[in-house]
Amino acid sequence: MMRNSIFVASFTAVALAVGGCTSNLTGDSYSRDEARTVQTVRYGTIESLRPVKLEGTKTPIGGGAGAVVGGIAGSGVGGGRGSAVAAVIGAVAGGMLGAAAEEGITRAQGVEITVREDDGNMRAYVQEVEPNQVFRVGQRVRIMTVNGTSRIAP
Repeated sequence: MMRNSIFVASFTAVALAVGGCTSNLTGDSYSRDEARTVQTVRYGTIESLRPVKLEGTKTPIGGGAGAVVGGIAGSGVGGGRGSAVAAVIGAVAGGMLGAAAEEGITRAQGVEITVREDDGNMRAYVQEVEPNQVFRVGQRVRIMTVNGTSRIAP
């Protein structure tokens, strides 16, 4: 019973750690480096919208944390006999589950926004969907670019 509690607590800690690694890719989010930096602003009209999926992050944190938790859980199997083999199996399985959990937790819904800019160029921008912001075909938008990163705003 105690081992199950340790496993649940460890898995919860991993999930919280992985969730804390997510970054926001919405149009109204700026990194600290982008703050107080001059932006180029262009205008255009939305030509088309397409829903896309933004992949989750794939850092060593999820797999590493999962391997630790799986190894600890596996080492408790067998009451000391065969626990080394079980620990290795648990670590491998935990690593795979941790990596998959990280990618799944940090995955997001995005939108590809194709804009005909006022200079005649047609460009597509992808950003995370914001719950309170709806884009429509034909809508006039601002395109802000700072340090090579562009975002669309009404």
